[in-house]
Amino acid sequence: MKAIQIKVKGKVQGVGFRYYTKQKADECQLSGFVQNKVDGSVYIEAQGEDADVDTFADWCRLGPEWSRVVECKISDMPLADFTKFRIK
Repeated sequence: MKAIQIKVKGKVQGVGFRYYTKQKADECQLSGFVQNKVDGSVYIEAQGEDADVDTFADWCRLGPEWSRVVECKISDMPLADFTKFRIK
């Protein structure tokens, strides 16, 4: 198990990014959350099996087709007490 935090910048708000992020997280069986930030970025915390987290992180670098990811910063974090993945 591992946990990561991701900050995604670019055209990532108003394009369904959070909805598709939750869909991908559920598909990868991850727990955590995604939320819009006031600076126009999207912030994500996700945890699960290593390979699933890696697959999810790769997806976040691209995002859904309507988005345009300019920057994607990913860093490890301690495991949290998440039970499911949700949109904040």
